[in-house]
This record gives sequence, structure tokens and C-alpha cells, in this order.
Amino acid sequence: MSSRRPTRLVAGNWKMNTSVADGLDLARALRAGLDGSGVEVEVLPPFTHLVGVRDVLRGSSLRLGAQNCYAEDKGAFTGEISPLMLADICDDVLLGHSERRHVLGESDELIARKLVAARRHGLRVILAVGETESERLEDTTMAVIDRQLRSALEKLDEVSDGELVLAYEPVWAIGTGRTATPAQAEEVCVHIVTRLDQLLGEVASSVPVLYGGSVTADNAAELFGQPHIHGALVGGASLKVDAFTAIVRAAEVATAAAEQR
Repeated sequence: MSSRRPTRLVAGNWKMNTSVADGLDLARALRAGLDGSGVEVEVLPPFTHLVGVRDVLRGSSLRLGAQNCYAEDKGAFTGEISPLMLADICDDVLLGHSERRHVLGESDELIARKLVAARRHGLRVILAVGETESERLEDTTMAVIDRQLRSALEKLDEVSDGELVLAYEPVWAIGTGRTATPAQAEEVCVHIVTRLDQLLGEVASSVPVLYGGSVTADNAAELFGQPHIHGALVGGASLKVDAFTAIVRAAEVATAAAEQR
């Protein structure tokens, strides 16, 4: 397993929240407080906000991502957004989020096709993986993670530095207020890093592994203190400037501490 530590990233997934006007105000506030941060900071607003938020963030250090994309470039897919449409607007795209898998019924195979399509258009992919509560109780967490990783990554021809981020999000912790303990999160993230080494080879050492699932200003520092957690995919707290800023500051502190070791 590589000992190289990837760049830390804190990404805010706004999900289906905010009007366009409120979203632009939120983006302006985040830019004012977080531009030039010592870690990567990213926002993932709804599709309707992307062009406006892009304009707000232009010239800053903040990255912009989409919450999803389809697996085809164009065609009769009413309501879908293709990676071709996103490529000139966004830096990244989030794929495989548990709400896409378990609420909207996306299969491992579809997520894999989306990943290939997104990479074809130069989008960095934040790939989310994670187990349900029943899968954890059945002690199949690692098998589920293996299946999701293998399915998503085996069809990629090549992955270079800076093209992929992994996010571990236990389904039972998303939006519930329940958070995996730092030890639980670290255990799975170590497993993910090991599997990435096997699936991707040397480039795996550049892939950040994030934790997501009820991340707050109160628990961020302890999570970021784990050696194999390189940041967070933040849901509800990303809609609150003070809370999201506090999470980013915790990541900056953890980065500084890691550099001194």
C-alpha cells in the first residue's frame, strides 16, 4: 500500500436544495470565506444553478461539480444531462451516490457506464460507494465495497493523477444524523485504499478517499485525524456557510498536522 497522501478535498453536495437566487448567494459567501483555502474546496449545486455558480466562482480556487450525469452524450433521454453538456461548465461530477443507487434505482453497470462517459469528456469523477444498514449488520460491508469498486473501475482504460476521487458513504449514515465512528470509517477507507492499489496500480496513491455521512463541524476534526480519510463529501452542512467553513478549517488543520509528521 502506498504511503503517499493525496490532496485533501471538502466537497459540498447541495442535493435538491436552494432556489437559483439562494444558491448564488451561498456560492458568493463560500467564495468570500474559502477562496485560497489550504485544501481543495468544491461545491456541487443542482443543474439549474451550474452556469450561475460557475460565473460566481470564476477566478477563485473553488471547484465546481455536478451531482450526476448520464452515460450517453446525446439522444432521446428526456430529463437527463450528458457529460458533454457539463464539460465546459464543471470540473467534476459525482457518480454513484447512494440516493442515485437506492432511491432512483441505478445499477452498478449504469454507474460504470456513466464513469467511462464522464472521463471521456475530461471530468474528474467523485465515485461514491457504501453499504446499507442491513449489509453492515450482515458483515458484508467489504464485499459490497469490492463489488462497487470493481464494477465501476474495471472498464476504465486508464486513470491518471487528478482524475478520480473516492467517497465512502455508509447509506445508514446519510441524512440520518448518525455518523460512522472514526474507527469504522477508517477501517473501510483503508480497505478502499488497498483495493485501489490492486485495481489502479501506482496512480492509486493520488486518489483522495473522502468520508460522507452526516459530517458536521463537530465531528469533522476527529474524522480528518484518521490517516486514510482525506476529506469529506458533505450534505446538509454544506448549505450553511458557517458549518461548511468550519469543516474546511478542520481539514486545513489536519493537513498542517500531517505535514509536520
